[in-house]
Amino acid sequence: MTPIVLIPGLVCTAELFGPQLPALWTRGPVTVASHLGGDSMAAIAEDILSNAPPRFALAGLSMGGYIAFEILRRAPERVERLALLDTSARPDTPEQTEKRRGLLSRLDSEAFEAVVEPVLRGLPAPARRDDDALFQINLRMAQAVGVDGFRHQVRAIIGRADSRPDLSAITIPTLVLVGDQDALTPPDIAREMAEAIPNARLSIIPDSGHVSTLEQPEAVTAALLSWLDA
Repeated sequence: MTPIVLIPGLVCTAELFGPQLPALWTRGPVTVASHLGGDSMAAIAEDILSNAPPRFALAGLSMGGYIAFEILRRAPERVERLALLDTSARPDTPEQTEKRRGLLSRLDSEAFEAVVEPVLRGLPAPARRDDDALFQINLRMAQAVGVDGFRHQVRAIIGRADSRPDLSAITIPTLVLVGDQDALTPPDIAREMAEAIPNARLSIIPDSGHVSTLEQPEAVTAALLSWLDA
């Protein structure tokens, strides 16, 4: 069985993949990688690679997808399969970078929870944005990452590379998955990746925003199992 490495998104922990773990475990040993190992994609990728199995299936959500691209650039021979969940191959736009730097500057005068709460509220599909149980999961993960982890992760995201030129060279079985109501990395972004990666499979999850693993866990689990079994 192939080992599986999962990489969470910004201010997320292993809890992001909690609903999927029991099913994925039946396909091979599962590791949820820590992405607290630096303030650049290079440093985080190297840290994950130093602790990963020799060869593995790799799945990343949002920031986890950015890290997955960096891992592929550094050690493509170690990755057997790739799943890109609610993520993008594009670099930050100047407007996105400005917003991220604004969040970092607010941390100098505001409580961490006050800074990240509006971000977390905007992640799910509109119908789930008042779902307190879902919000509490996202807040709990953010608190576990903490303010220092948040700073490092945002800096890494700002400095990430444009991965679009690398997409055509990806020949391993690849799943590109996105929530149909993902406002951060919408379906058009996922479609762009799926069309550029040879033989990639695109899965659009109904009634889901940016945290698809928590919003529509059964549909995401089924898509991941199909990816592993293909």
